[in-house]
Amino acid sequence: MYKIFLFLLLNIALYAQNPKAFSTLGDIIYNNVDKIQKLENIDDYEVYKKKIKEYVADVKKLKKEGFALDEGVNTNKMQYLNKLRKLSQTNDFFVRSAKRNLDLAIENENSKLFTRLINTGLIDEKKSKNKIIDYYFAHSDEVSATGLIQKYLDNDKKLRAKKEYKKSLLNSKKLRELEKIRRIRKNDKLEQEKLEQQLNQEVQKKKLEIRQEQKKELSKTI
Repeated sequence: MYKIFLFLLLNIALYAQNPKAFSTLGDIIYNNVDKIQKLENIDDYEVYKKKIKEYVADVKKLKKEGFALDEGVNTNKMQYLNKLRKLSQTNDFFVRSAKRNLDLAIENENSKLFTRLINTGLIDEKKSKNKIIDYYFAHSDEVSATGLIQKYLDNDKKLRAKKEYKKSLLNSKKLRELEKIRRIRKNDKLEQEKLEQQLNQEVQKKKLEIRQEQKKELSKTI
């Protein structure tokens, strides 16, 4: 029983890895496919939704062929390599697209798109670190410190300290805004009371003028 379990476990572990044939090219494709699939959940990639689904299906199918090649069941190496090259072009297209759209998101201050793109895993963490962190601290009221940003913060004490400082500034700003709203409401109330008092005085004055006018008219008839 133990040997059967061990055999199944080893087979699962082996299948969980990528095919060994042409792994230099294959690993990039197989490791990115789940990341590319995340683009389906981004509104800006709605037009590519069908293409992404087809690509994911093709990658999974080719991965099975790769394992068959490793096991000697499939011996057509060149056919497998050509399919890898074709899928590699699609992989590169989506990686470039994610990078380009991240730059556009930063330029247009689109925090929703920014957050979703950096958490797909398609963005180069090292090369894009500075611009991602800069955008985060400039828009920390819109961007949550999750995923890749949290990873940066966890690995950098200075960034964590900066986050806390920005958080305290944000809290202070909120307090100032609340205080400003309170003052405005108080002033509005005072102005309203003053206006009502003026209107009341004018009404009383008008009533008095009317009564006096009525008395004059009455005295003329006597």
